[in-house]
Amino acid sequence: MHTLDAWLAYRNFRLLWCGNFFANNAQWIQLLSVGWLVRDLSEGSTVAGLLVVTVGGINTLPGLVVGPWGGVLSDRFDRRRLVIVLQLIMAALALCFALLVLSGRVEVWHAYLYVILAGACRSMTQPMRQSLIAGTVPREMLGNAMATNVLTITGTRIVGPFVGGILIFTLGYFWNFTIECVLYLANVAMIFPLRTPFHRPGNARQRGSALANMIEGIRYIWSGERAFFQLMILSVIPNIILHPAWFLFPVFTTEVLQRDADVGGYLLSVTGVGGLLAALFIASFGFVVPKGRVVFAAAIASSLTLVLFAFSTWMALAFVVIAAMAFSQSFFRTTRGTLIQTLAPDSLRGRLTSLQSFDRGFLVVASLGVGILSDATSPTTAMAIIGALGLALALVCYATLGRVRQLP
Repeated sequence: MHTLDAWLAYRNFRLLWCGNFFANNAQWIQLLSVGWLVRDLSEGSTVAGLLVVTVGGINTLPGLVVGPWGGVLSDRFDRRRLVIVLQLIMAALALCFALLVLSGRVEVWHAYLYVILAGACRSMTQPMRQSLIAGTVPREMLGNAMATNVLTITGTRIVGPFVGGILIFTLGYFWNFTIECVLYLANVAMIFPLRTPFHRPGNARQRGSALANMIEGIRYIWSGERAFFQLMILSVIPNIILHPAWFLFPVFTTEVLQRDADVGGYLLSVTGVGGLLAALFIASFGFVVPKGRVVFAAAIASSLTLVLFAFSTWMALAFVVIAAMAFSQSFFRTTRGTLIQTLAPDSLRGRLTSLQSFDRGFLVVASLGVGILSDATSPTTAMAIIGALGLALALVCYATLGRVRQLP
């Protein structure tokens, strides 16, 4: 068992891990709180499902513009300092929105504006925080560190929504957004003393302008290592096709399970349990089969479990099936992240990491389609359709993306 080898051996990785734990807790609290807030504000509207789904997905829209440039900045400047500044901005945004909610004057468009601004910061900080991992551990420990870092995502998906759902049900939304602010500040406190002894600085600033650096990263993905481009194509399935189903949780909880916000928080927390188990498995035992095959199997399993979840009207069954889906998605993202950080040269790491997340900027478009479909039919039908679409695309990708299949 090697579950916490990197965490125990390297102090800087522990600091980064704790900082990521706080930041990811803030993200999940925001996702849960904004979704339920918009549902309450739009109650009785004929487009309530559309509004709930799109407010969850629109925070990824800024990634289309600022995300790739965040990768360029990450390779040109000190990633650690950039993360600190961006997290302070996110803390200020969360506090301002909390005060707006407390005033009782909050409207749906306020929620959309808030998640767009926060999403712009997050689209830059997430690739930076992931790129920092390679600077805190040696190369041979990177797989273990990546899997251990995923615990900060899956573990917070258990804690954040669980506590957040209870707070919404008992005290209201103000405290959730206030806690979000505090968590961003806690992340800054962890990152401040962080050092990256294994980082090998590149010469991005000496190799031209920021635009030239961006073109260099794109060229590398297109012609330098085709596995990067094929991984981007495959990632569309869990990141774009399937992920909007999670934004439907508030509608699914009330219309299908006939429950309230507290159960909605439990449902999102259960996805954390599934993801946590996947991360623990990888951190403990490594990859028992080649990683290229793992990403295909995980994409197929995620699609199948979403179809099963769509028809899980019994709450206990819904919890089990959505945990299985989260297990598969976590396996996919951990494996893909390990492949990216292993294949990427350090001089291009920030750009390649951010460009691999570029597809998430289109999540709002998929969310819009799923929201319209849910309002026109039902949450059950919408989830079943996107699950079947994901399965079909996963099988096509397995047949055509040969470079990914060859990855060890």
